[in-house]
Amino acid sequence: MKDLQKAVELAGGAIGRNRIVPVLSVPSVEAGLKICETLCANGLPLAEITFRTAAAAETIKEAVRRFPEMTVGAGTVINTDDLQRAVDAGAKFAVAPGTNRRILEAAARHGLPFFPGVATASDIETSLECGCRMLKFFPAEPLGGLKMLKSLAAPYRHLGVKFIPLGGVKLENMAAYLACPDVLAIGGSWLAGKEVLEKKDWALLSENIKLALSRR
Repeated sequence: MKDLQKAVELAGGAIGRNRIVPVLSVPSVEAGLKICETLCANGLPLAEITFRTAAAAETIKEAVRRFPEMTVGAGTVINTDDLQRAVDAGAKFAVAPGTNRRILEAAARHGLPFFPGVATASDIETSLECGCRMLKFFPAEPLGGLKMLKSLAAPYRHLGVKFIPLGGVKLENMAAYLACPDVLAIGGSWLAGKEVLEKKDWALLSENIKLALSRR
């Protein structure tokens, strides 16, 4: 349990320092590694690579190997098979859209920091029972945005619970979220969005990263 707590602190520390979690759905390993390289080169050595594409696991594995300065996690972990793939690939943390006790317990057994998705007080309490205090608030904007997050966080603030809102969080509203003391970091896919991926426009990716960091 001490090893797990140390791992959680390391992953949470990296997320808290960077304050922006780029969420990547990579079309290929080559593209995924280029995005990771660009993130590191521009001062944002952090990524959540989602299991929404076939290239995810190999991209995580190669990114961990090639960019040791980077904290690479697995996203869209929605079953224990996904969790095992994240562990095998060497992910430093894992994230889910929801709260599943079986996955939380399996992550704890593997010593993998896990950030479950929460939308209700019941989700938060289930997460707390499983030892999770860094939680993904998802989908943030459809649920009511910052106003909802503050209300949901209030009963648990004294326990040190922190949130990573995703879902509708973007350049235009990220500063407001980051100003909230309940927010550890924000996440989003807009940095490496459709335009970047379709055109392989790494210069645009660099511009997006720099602009986001300027509003951090």
